[in-house]
Amino acid sequence: MHQHGIGTWLSRRRRTAPDRIALVHGEQSAITYRQFADGADRIAAVLRNLGVGKGDSVAYLGENSPEFLQTMFGTAQLGAVFVPVNTRLAPPEIAHVLTDSGAVVLLHDPEFAPRLAPVVGTVPTRHVVVTGAGTAQHPGLDALLGDAAPGDAADVTADDPAAIIYTSGTTGRAKGAVLTHGNLTWVAINTIVDYDVVSTDVALMISPLFHVASLGMGALPVVLKGATLVLEKRFEPGRALAQIERHRVTMLSGVPTTYQMMADHPEWASTDLSTLTKLTCGGSAVPTRILNAYEERGLSFSQGYGMTETSPGATALSAAMTRAKQGSVGLPHFFTDVRVTDERGEPAAAGTVGEIEITGPNVFAGYHRLPGETARSFTADGWFRSGDLGYLDADGYLYIVGRLKDMIISGGENIYPPEIELLLGELDGVTGVAVIGVPDPQWGEVPWAIMTVREGTIVDLDVVRDHLDGKVARYKLPKNVVIVTELPRTASGKVRKADLRARFGG
Repeated sequence: MHQHGIGTWLSRRRRTAPDRIALVHGEQSAITYRQFADGADRIAAVLRNLGVGKGDSVAYLGENSPEFLQTMFGTAQLGAVFVPVNTRLAPPEIAHVLTDSGAVVLLHDPEFAPRLAPVVGTVPTRHVVVTGAGTAQHPGLDALLGDAAPGDAADVTADDPAAIIYTSGTTGRAKGAVLTHGNLTWVAINTIVDYDVVSTDVALMISPLFHVASLGMGALPVVLKGATLVLEKRFEPGRALAQIERHRVTMLSGVPTTYQMMADHPEWASTDLSTLTKLTCGGSAVPTRILNAYEERGLSFSQGYGMTETSPGATALSAAMTRAKQGSVGLPHFFTDVRVTDERGEPAAAGTVGEIEITGPNVFAGYHRLPGETARSFTADGWFRSGDLGYLDADGYLYIVGRLKDMIISGGENIYPPEIELLLGELDGVTGVAVIGVPDPQWGEVPWAIMTVREGTIVDLDVVRDHLDGKVARYKLPKNVVIVTELPRTASGKVRKADLRARFGG
């Protein structure tokens, strides 16, 4: 037997650090690496009893929990493919994921039974298992574990598929990105190297594990190092602050919105944050006012850039360079390379905007059942075409200017929304901002700013244009400002601009 996949990680940790704390979840007692590994073994046995074999897909719909991770590692032992399902999906979207992935087994938390009711029976999934005690319709995982007997692990290579992660769907129907065991191993190694993850770290997981950043750059590197994960079912800023103090948390990952909500919470000033040494932020650049709020507490951010197809890390900006290279997403991860190319596919000069392309062992194998999409996503020499626009400075640091599909062309001039969004995020009281292109009979497109603000804050077109005047060219000034109660976001915190364009006539 040759098991070179992530399915061996827990058994190796059980051998080297059996009594070290692996997981803390809710109010229950901590779970050691021995218990963590034993649980994964039992779930692997349950799946084997249900007929799961190498290459089969196993889906999981649920919040952050030990069962989520044990199912992933148990699935990997069998050489099967783990399919985490976004808990925010509507029934038709869940049906698409189950059907497209060909999931033969679905495990789900009991609270999702009503949402699954119209789905089960319309998809090819043969077995539905409820975590916990089960229901009248479907067996419970607890009962099945009692009948499960250990078996042999499957032969697995680094090139075998380990997971299918469905893209957030900001540009259309979700596609399944196939991540191999090698992809997930190397993204964990990149994270450990570039963010200095150590075995004594305690990582608070406030983002959902079904999102590739939480899984690939949160849970996996922590497990690989034998550190501790504190699992939260969902993000609540006051509880997150309390957990940091209670568990002496050292690592925290999030998006600008989550960090802002924590800084705005009444308990922010009184919470002991002295153990925090690693703060990472993705999704978009960190606004200056958030940097200031955390620096006042002696905390600095690492930032980064990536996507589902890169497992997800592509670049990292160290905390030491956050101010010196503000606005940048950093340098390529240690075992990854990034380039920017022009319209001819040639490397672009420093400072010249072009398409960002990525290569490395963390780059995915392709889109599930979409060979045409896969072929179009790679260059002739094997680099992944991100669809994002950016430029490299003279020191090789990457700056993002937007997605190809989000770029606004107004009167023949290119406008890159992130440039304007970052500046508008500096306005006092602004809690979220998205700049989109709206059709205009004279200019083709003009920029609109869609914003959320704190209660009692007055932000209108005059305020926005005055703030931007002199900082950007006048053709980049928004022609309208719309205040909304909430921006539509993906599970990873990215704004769904397609939804905004549909709503406001884009």
